[in-house]
Amino acid sequence: MKKVDVNSTVTVNYTGKLEDGSVFDSSLSEGRDPLTATLGQGSLIPGFEKGLLEMSEGDKKTINIPYTEAYGDRKEELIAEVPKDRVPENIEEGQMLQTMTPQGPMNVIVKEVKESNVVIDANHPLAGKNLIFDLEVVSIQ
Repeated sequence: MKKVDVNSTVTVNYTGKLEDGSVFDSSLSEGRDPLTATLGQGSLIPGFEKGLLEMSEGDKKTINIPYTEAYGDRKEELIAEVPKDRVPENIEEGQMLQTMTPQGPMNVIVKEVKESNVVIDANHPLAGKNLIFDLEVVSIQ
């Protein structure tokens, strides 16, 4: 039986959860399709790829991914305070904004709105978090 290897193109259903059991993403949500990706191209977090290796079509399993094999550490240098006049009016905590950097566009989350400044965070929302994925291999190309 064919098994997933480092160059396989895999179609997989997944549900991603945090350690408290809350679901942050799922291909099983209404209107979603299974994820199809080719391993070894950097499109998946390392721990997700490792978890798929050696699985066969129809296999299901749950994997635990340490933050170091997911989105890495939260970095304090990615948190900044910017003047309020540099962000849209009526901005609220929790909103996502896009800013331009020398490397291109970057998403940031508004962490705090102060009187004259806004605290923004460019860390990935899942940085510093251990992740749990329920996986089911639909097909291997």
